[in-house]
Amino acid sequence: MKYFDELKRSMDFLAQDPRTVFIGQAVAVPGTAMTNTLKDVPRDKLLELPVAEEMQMGMTLGMALQGAVPVSIYPRWNFLLCAINQLVNHLDKVQVMSNGAYRPKAIIRTGIGSERPLHPQFQHVGDFTDAIRAMCTTIEVIRVDEPADIFPAYEKALLRDDGRSTIVVEYGDYYGEK
Repeated sequence: MKYFDELKRSMDFLAQDPRTVFIGQAVAVPGTAMTNTLKDVPRDKLLELPVAEEMQMGMTLGMALQGAVPVSIYPRWNFLLCAINQLVNHLDKVQVMSNGAYRPKAIIRTGIGSERPLHPQFQHVGDFTDAIRAMCTTIEVIRVDEPADIFPAYEKALLRDDGRSTIVVEYGDYYGEK
């Protein structure tokens, strides 16, 4: 399978679970390459948000605490940086702070911005995978380099029963290259 096709298959798989909801910018309206991977997800599972990254991560945590499995979409790492407070100080630490009483599970979908065929400039192509891994104690960060890595990463993120959230990191350039 191709990289894009595996992403679409993974989103369709996630959408089958009654607990999932997809939130972020350009989830219900066109706007990013990730939008196209959601085209067959039922409209009632898509929650379009304004550009308010920290609020989005706060909503992600709140939904997860209520038993939903939010798939919170940040098209690029550079946008997810605006939500680092909620990610690192709240979503990642709530299990530790509550002595395991709260074990929210969220799936954070982000990407390393595409540089080809047009370079969007450096504020859109960051890869902060290693830095976020170093900051998080309970969130697992999985970078999907190959098409064969994609479905297992999203399947693990949804089916895991260890109370951990997962960040899945995609490569924008691979949507059309692999």
